[in-house]
Amino acid sequence: MTPALKPADRIIVALDTSSADEALALVDTLAGRVGMFKVGSQLFTAAGPAFVRELVARGEKVFLDLKFHDIPNTVAGAVSSACQLGVALLDVHALGGRAMLEAAAAALPAMGARMLAVTILTSMDEAAHGEVGLKGDLAGSVRRLALLAREARLDGVVASPHEVAMVREACGPDFLIVTPGIRPQGSAAGDQARAATPRAAREAGADLLVIGRPITGAADPRKAVDALVDQLA
Repeated sequence: MTPALKPADRIIVALDTSSADEALALVDTLAGRVGMFKVGSQLFTAAGPAFVRELVARGEKVFLDLKFHDIPNTVAGAVSSACQLGVALLDVHALGGRAMLEAAAAALPAMGARMLAVTILTSMDEAAHGEVGLKGDLAGSVRRLALLAREARLDGVVASPHEVAMVREACGPDFLIVTPGIRPQGSAAGDQARAATPRAAREAGADLLVIGRPITGAADPRKAVDALVDQLA
């Protein structure tokens, strides 16, 4: 775990917008109030590497959430290219297997970005887990993939709030756990099948919290962040 971080520094704002202009407006509003900004598939497809470079040039920390999942050589190349953008965090999909995870970890520059493995998407429930042919229960798959990521020398995983305590127990105090599916009390879960409040996720052992719509969809994103910080404090 990372107990030295201030509550605001634990918040990663998901810039899930369709244009660079929309995303930059949010960054301008929230700069200095949160720890990091996440650039995912939607925004990266719309705005590309240049947008990531602009955020980094502004002094912002970036989590590049593209969930690389391909043959080991291709993923290693993607990781190397991503690190050249100056991102702080990036991720691959743990279901790519040990060889892919090891290739991803080996492609990281020394003292550079930190690498995460996505376990099971927070939008999936037990039924969806079974539909794709994974055996056993969903929590068991998350634990197994987290241990695989640790063995492959990745820095941590992305896991839902429901599995954080289990991953922490299995992988130890220094393993980074980044948790999406964060919904303040009373918020709609949306497409998140395994969600929890910020405080519950933190108390379970999450280090960093990825939060999107409760902030970006709020009438006043600054007030939304302040309320979340109060909950974490």
